[in-house]
Amino acid sequence: MNVLITGGTGFVGRHLKKKLQELGHQINILTRNSQKYKNTNGVKYISWNPLSETPIKDAFIAADGSKINVVINLLGENISAGRWTADQKDKIYNSRILGTKNLIKGIENHCSEKIDLLISTSAIGIYEANLPEEINENGVNGKGFLSRVCEDWEKEAEACTNTQRTLITRVGVVFGHDGGALERLLPVFKLGGGGPIGNGKQIMSWIHVEDLVNIYLEAMENQNYQGVVNAVSPNYVTNSEFTKYLGAAVKRPALFPVPPQALKLIFGEMSSIILDSQTVVPKALQDLGHKFLYPEADRALENIGQRVNLIGRPL
Repeated sequence: MNVLITGGTGFVGRHLKKKLQELGHQINILTRNSQKYKNTNGVKYISWNPLSETPIKDAFIAADGSKINVVINLLGENISAGRWTADQKDKIYNSRILGTKNLIKGIENHCSEKIDLLISTSAIGIYEANLPEEINENGVNGKGFLSRVCEDWEKEAEACTNTQRTLITRVGVVFGHDGGALERLLPVFKLGGGGPIGNGKQIMSWIHVEDLVNIYLEAMENQNYQGVVNAVSPNYVTNSEFTKYLGAAVKRPALFPVPPQALKLIFGEMSSIILDSQTVVPKALQDLGHKFLYPEADRALENIGQRVNLIGRPL
C-alpha cells in the first residue's frame, strides 16, 4: 500500500516507518523541514507547516506516481515537554486541532477518490480520571484540558468525508527504549534513583510501541478496524508494579518514593498526567480478536531493558 504519515519523524512514527519499509509499503512523510531527511528506500519526505497550510497535492502521490491509500495522523506537540503555561497549552492544542483540520482539507481537496483508510491519533486523556471502574470506549469524557484537546482532535478527524474508513486510536502511555514515556525515566532508573509515586496505587494504562504499530498495520488489512479503539494493553498496572518491573528490567533497585506534592510543585498542572489514575481497557480490540505481542507490563519492560546500554541510552 501507499501510506502518508504525519508525525513520521517522531518516536512512534520512526517505529511505524521502519515496519512499513520492511513490509514493502511506499511511504510519504509530512515534516516541517524535509531538507533534514533524504528520500530513500521507498520513503518520500514533503515539507508542511501543519498550523497554517494544507499539504500540497504531491503529498498524496507515492514515489511511483500512484495514489495514497492510507493516511496515518500522528502529529502533535509533546504534552510532557514542559509546564503547561498558556503558551504551551496553545501549542499542544493547535498542533493537534489545526494540524488535523489542515490535513483533512488536503485529503478532501487533493484526493480525487476516497482513500481506503484514515487513522488518527487521540489519547486516553479524553476520559474522566480517577474513576473506580474500568473504562472502555464508551467511558465518560473528562472536563479538563486534555479531555477538551482529545474531543476536538477527534472531531476534526471524524469530519473527513473522503475516506472509506476512519479509525481513532485512543493511545495510553507508550513504552519504548528510544522515546516516549520512558525516555526520561530510563536514565534515572539505571542510576538507581527510581521509585513509586506517593502510595503507588494509581493505575497506568500503557502499550508497547511495537503493539501500537501493529494496531495500525492490522487496521490497514482488516476492514473491521474502524471507529474508536483504546490502544492500550489488556493488563493495566499500578504505579508500584510499574516501578518494580522497570527496576528489574534495568537491574537496579527502585526504592525512592516521589512525593506527589513535589511533582505538583515542579510540573504544575502537567503533573496530572503522572498522578491521575485511569483504568482503561481495549474492549473494542479484544472484541476484534486482536493479539498483543506484549500484554504484560513485566515482559514489555524486560524487552525494553534489553535494548538499552548501561547508561540508559538506546543501543
